[in-house]
Amino acid sequence: MFGPLGHLRVVEGSAFVAAPLAGLTLAQAGADVIRFDPPGGGLDYRRWPLAAASGRSLFWTGLNKGKRSLCVDIRRPEGREIVQTLIAAPGDGGGLLLTNFAGLPWLADDVLQARRVDVIKVEITGNHDGSNAVDYTINPAVGLPAMTGSGGREAPTNHVLPAWDVACGLSAAFGLVSATIERMRTGQGKSIRLALSDVAFATVGHLGILAEASVNGVDRGPSGNDLYGAFGRDFPTADGERVMIVALTSKQWKALVEVCGIAQAVQDLEAQLGVSLRDEGARYIHRDAIAGLVAPWIAARNLPDVASAFDAAGVSWGPYQTVRQALERDPRASVANPMFAMVDQPGVGPVLAAGSPFATTDGDRAPPRPAPILGADNDAILGDLLGLPSGAIGKLYETGIVAREEAD
Repeated sequence: MFGPLGHLRVVEGSAFVAAPLAGLTLAQAGADVIRFDPPGGGLDYRRWPLAAASGRSLFWTGLNKGKRSLCVDIRRPEGREIVQTLIAAPGDGGGLLLTNFAGLPWLADDVLQARRVDVIKVEITGNHDGSNAVDYTINPAVGLPAMTGSGGREAPTNHVLPAWDVACGLSAAFGLVSATIERMRTGQGKSIRLALSDVAFATVGHLGILAEASVNGVDRGPSGNDLYGAFGRDFPTADGERVMIVALTSKQWKALVEVCGIAQAVQDLEAQLGVSLRDEGARYIHRDAIAGLVAPWIAARNLPDVASAFDAAGVSWGPYQTVRQALERDPRASVANPMFAMVDQPGVGPVLAAGSPFATTDGDRAPPRPAPILGADNDAILGDLLGLPSGAIGKLYETGIVAREEAD
């Protein structure tokens, strides 16, 4: 396989975001990621959004690019045996399981270790005690919806991005690679349990949000679209567009003041308030007054003029745009960005797909590959990896233990 993890073979049993994203991250770094799914697909195989023409899940195909597919009936002992044998298959880079199917007895540590003593398993759970939780229940529990938007505790605002799923998936990939490095050094396997809620609470702790509540005894209130702790706000332009401006650092603040021509007005405001707006905290406290100075300059100009002036001055800013607008006008979301390429996704057709976001100095980046149809790699996995003869493979198809989806 292409990439730094080309020596690894990871078996993935997963659904939804965190575990599939971990597998995708590993696959885009070169690992041979083999996901097993039941005939007809798993829990998330038809999750929205769907391709309008075929009804195929754009969610599933997006998260499973570049993986291989084994379609096997794990409700039957013979199907479970195949998956267990695949996990324990020999090879220095094998013996790796990534899953969020927590607590399955047939994937228990002792069961797998009896087949391969140095097996590495990364198991994603909801809570650390094994109880159920998902991103959309964890995020309210960590307190962020009460400080998002402008509603506060009485009208909390949820975020559309499953941030904890994403953070957990990337953490799981890191944990698996770390365990393989340790195994190379010690010869020992490892079982890792990663709780989604632990990732969430750890992250808000790292960001000082838990300490803010415990040390200062306060809950942070909502601040709309403003950047907490410095100056950042959205503004409308003359042509009906909208931009977000951030003046977090002294350099960013100086650039904004200069390009908007408000240096004298800022000095007068500082004298009136008795503060220095070079301090980022002061800029946050007095953000409404600052916005009153910035808004007229932006409101008098169309977006292209604002963009040109801001870029020339080094202002930190970005346009508000829909996803369709981003595809139409933002080169970062196009094949002009070497991370992207068009792939022919079975059941969907040509689609813009992202490869690995890692860019190396030699420019050596693997292009994205489409997600597989279910069972596309059955024969190669069963024959080449597990050594089953063609007759035995044929019998597995006949009995329905393995299956293959027809390509659209």
